[in-house]
Amino acid sequence: MRVRIGTRKSKLALWQANFVKDFLERSWSVSVELVKITTTGDKILDSPLAKIGGKGLFVKEIEQALLEGRIDLAVHSLKDVPMVIPSGLEIATITKRESPYDVLISSNGKGLMQLEEGSRVGTSSLRRQVQIKRRRPDLRVEVLRGNVDTRMRKLREGHYDAIVLAHAGVRRMGYESDITEVLEDFIPAVGQGCLAIEIREDDQRIRELVAPLDHRESHLSALCERAFLRRLEGGCQVPIGAMAKVKNGTVEIRGFLSDLEGTKFLEGTVRSPVDDPERAGVSLAEELLEKGGQAILKKIYGGG
Repeated sequence: MRVRIGTRKSKLALWQANFVKDFLERSWSVSVELVKITTTGDKILDSPLAKIGGKGLFVKEIEQALLEGRIDLAVHSLKDVPMVIPSGLEIATITKRESPYDVLISSNGKGLMQLEEGSRVGTSSLRRQVQIKRRRPDLRVEVLRGNVDTRMRKLREGHYDAIVLAHAGVRRMGYESDITEVLEDFIPAVGQGCLAIEIREDDQRIRELVAPLDHRESHLSALCERAFLRRLEGGCQVPIGAMAKVKNGTVEIRGFLSDLEGTKFLEGTVRSPVDDPERAGVSLAEELLEKGGQAILKKIYGGG
């Protein structure tokens, strides 16, 4: 039996697709082919994601190939997957979460609070930008796009004094030893550290093949975080972060919503029974909206 996996062409995306490929070939009598697809987000490298459309940029073309039957499943970084999945598709599996945190890598080995005033810190994420500014308003936060290798090269060439990346991607690309500091006090992106396997809703064959890769606690946490983001109608244009954890029969989510300057930073924590993980996410979103989040969103999206 042949199985075709749709993936972006970057080294990290291929690492992720090969992780699933290796599992399928070890576990079942299947032959797996990687189908490499260029997405809109891969073509536009000179603009911040917030200005060119956000999350769907890295999955749209792959989802189209899935809908058309040119591939059998897609492997995504969950944080790249929009809240609304096209009709006919579903996220069947969410793998065991790698570290969800952000990391700082600096050229001089200094952590975030030790960097010299005016140091240039590179990141492509509004979420990271506001959290850096809140802790170190004296730093110069500058836009940094590109894959992990490109970002590391720009740091080494002296374009930046430090960069902030996802711990999971840094680890998967073999740069663990370069990490200066794990930023465990930063609230990560929704789904950060998880892989999502997307399939056609009516494809029971593929659903059964990928089912053993699903990790219950990670999946429940992801449902909670995505419910939070969906209720806020958030995208890459808004600084939003959340992290949920499952423990002792409950799911706990910590999340934030901020204006672009980081001056209005709304944060909270909510718990709910684990059998209804989305309730906690929605409850937290509504709490932040009532605290002033509605005005923040209105201003960012041009309504005020």
